[in-house]
Amino acid sequence: MSAYFLFDNLEVTDPDGLARYAAGAARTVADHGGRYLAVASEPDVVEGDPVPTAPVLIEFPDLGAAHAWYDSPEVQPLKELRHRAVRNTAVLFAGI
Repeated sequence: MSAYFLFDNLEVTDPDGLARYAAGAARTVADHGGRYLAVASEPDVVEGDPVPTAPVLIEFPDLGAAHAWYDSPEVQPLKELRHRAVRNTAVLFAGI
């Protein structure tokens, strides 16, 4: 069953740092069988009142692969870079 990471970059404090994170993360996502499904700078809210700022949706083959990516040694320095560059949220959930 597929698994999905939903990141939302609520506030970018270091655009160059975020760009370095994105370049490195893209390589590691692919290495773990993941793929980007959506990267939106201005989401179009059509119902309710969610407050997504800049959501990024990444699909992995399953929860194990998603956790393996997120917890992998090569992603740890990238997460530190992201945490310095943006204020964000991250949610992991399984597909149906």
